[in-house]
Amino acid sequence: MLLVDSKMEHTFSIEMKSKKHVRHISLSNESYEHVLFEGSLGELEELSMVEGELLEIKGTNGVLRIDLSEDELRRTLSRKSRRSKY
Repeated sequence: MLLVDSKMEHTFSIEMKSKKHVRHISLSNESYEHVLFEGSLGELEELSMVEGELLEIKGTNGVLRIDLSEDELRRTLSRKSRRSKY
């Protein structure tokens, strides 16, 4: 994982077991603004928090990791839930 100084930014990594599960990768030479990564993690095998600071989503085809604390995840989900009620 990348180290980021700001608490407002979150890093992520995607580890795929095979490139056949990657549907699309787009990196433009024209614009440094847009990057797209699409693929299939496959069937969900496990969803876990690693040391309370890393959300890890494991699928049959790969793993997605996001440096997101459990507290921040709960707060964000709570805000979304409150907004959708109105």
